[in-house]
Amino acid sequence: MFVVVLGMLVSLALAVVVLFMVAVPARRERRYMLTPKAEDLVSQVRGRTGDALETAREKTGEVLDAARERVSDVTGTNQD
Repeated sequence: MFVVVLGMLVSLALAVVVLFMVAVPARRERRYMLTPKAEDLVSQVRGRTGDALETAREKTGEVLDAARERVSDVTGTNQD
């Protein structure tokens, strides 16, 4: 089992080394790693994620406000 885990860690280390050997110099030279079509896809996904995040925050905020009101109602009746 130890040999398997060690092999996986060595493979991971090699992958990280290759990534840095390719991606970092390319980024420094301002070369793009993705094709123009892939860049468009990434920007669309980022936009959709932002919209979904805003919607989730709005709905969560509404639920939290309702819960706070209920808690204040319950604690307010107990204090009377």
